Amino acid sequence: MLEQELKFSVPWAARKAVAGQVVSLSSAPRTHLRAMYFDTPDRQLARQRAAIRLRQEGRKWVQTFKMAGADAMSRVELNHPSPGRALDLSVYAGTPAEAVLAVLGAGLGVRYETDVWRKTAAVRTRAGSVEVAYDVGTIRAQGLELPVCELEFELMSGRPQALFIVAGRWLARHGLVLDLRSKAERGDGLANAAARIAAAPLDERPQVREAEIAAFWAPRFATGIGLGQDETPDQALAAMTAECFEQIARNAAPLAAADAPPGVRLGGAEHVHQLRVGMRRLRSAWKLLDGNAELPPAALQEGARRHFADFGRVRDQDVMGGEVLSTLVDAGMPPLAWQPEAGPDAATLASSVDFQSWLLGLLAWNVGIREPAPSLPMAGGLPAAEPAAPAPARPVRLARAVTPRLDKWHRRLVREGRHFVRLEDERRHALRKLAKRLRYGLALSAPLYRAARVRAYRRQLSALQDILGEINDLVVARTHYASLADAHSQAWFALGWIAARLRELEVQAETAFGALAEVRVPWKARR
Repeated sequence: MLEQELKFSVPWAARKAVAGQVVSLSSAPRTHLRAMYFDTPDRQLARQRAAIRLRQEGRKWVQTFKMAGADAMSRVELNHPSPGRALDLSVYAGTPAEAVLAVLGAGLGVRYETDVWRKTAAVRTRAGSVEVAYDVGTIRAQGLELPVCELEFELMSGRPQALFIVAGRWLARHGLVLDLRSKAERGDGLANAAARIAAAPLDERPQVREAEIAAFWAPRFATGIGLGQDETPDQALAAMTAECFEQIARNAAPLAAADAPPGVRLGGAEHVHQLRVGMRRLRSAWKLLDGNAELPPAALQEGARRHFADFGRVRDQDVMGGEVLSTLVDAGMPPLAWQPEAGPDAATLASSVDFQSWLLGLLAWNVGIREPAPSLPMAGGLPAAEPAAPAPARPVRLARAVTPRLDKWHRRLVREGRHFVRLEDERRHALRKLAKRLRYGLALSAPLYRAARVRAYRRQLSALQDILGEINDLVVARTHYASLADAHSQAWFALGWIAARLRELEVQAETAFGALAEVRVPWKARR
């Protein structure tokens, strides 16, 4: 059975209102759900993105196998009644679970448990019927606990549009935060942390515990995408978008900190950076395949640009108050209190209805939803229908679609970079953005080219980007300290040091552009 659902964390401030709305839609009593999740000691199920649980639902027991589906909203789910607490793996003969279980090299045991009170309600639209489940409870593993407060929207019948329309309405009303982590994923992480804490010497456990908490909420970095030569540009764009969406959403959730009490921060500067990397990769993919694949509607593209800029301002403040300030102090700048500019912080941006609705709309578009259901109001962020660009009569080969664009970006970069010292700040910034677009475009399409040449080229491009990144940070810092110079004499030290460092970096950048021009581009010899 294919399960399609969306999961959201419920912020503390919205929990009373969410509970009240669910109660108003259903007179059914709450259900107490207690579940045990099984895996091998070395997590062979979790590594295959699968899980088996035994759950007590009232007086009955249900055995469930779950496995990741084709996208972020889909899962394979197999349910069987169980006489009690013992697993019966024979029920999976001839099912998708059989192949997963056949390769297990060890026995299954309980790794973590969940204890949840659930209240459900049915919501019907013209597009289909959706079950809304409000879960409040705890995940436990060897003495560690993680609170759960989430809303699940599961499609019971009809088209997937119904799922996004209902979820979009609740998101807009209650400020929900999209969370891609299942209870099984969170439980597995909690069990891993508990095992490492228990294995540490007693006197080191407080430090290990702190490290494990940080690791549990660690930023989500970019991962590679397996592309084949025979894939169409549309298939490649869907895979690229799915990967970038995961990176963006999984960094946004800790920043929004809906799981935490008011005032508690789960994400930090690196989450902001990785979220923006995901958005930069996404926009690079769109530019890479523009004209050869169907791109998202203009509203989603404009939302990506706007949210990227909003988080960019937060990122600049983080860098200014951290790396740049520290460097200036080390260089001898007299003490000058850091004064961040007024504006929303990362938590406010990540938890905003505007940003969360954009995420939901991006997911809807990437799973194939192109317009809202008739006669129903648009859920916040869902893509509006637009005239589709005429598709090519015959899709071009993927390498043939991306190679000319990569080559064009490379040629422009090295041509203009040869005269970097003489360029104005605005032109330099444009080259920096082009370098990033080229880097991420190549990273997304790397499987199409020889790995050794991709690595050599990316090393040189990365070295150039490091220089351009420092230049950009110092230009931002220069503007900031120039605004303080009249009131704070210490700012003149900063401006002098920044000017001297920029002169050094300008020369280094021009040299790095020349070195990039000498590296053999990977796409000259495709596999």
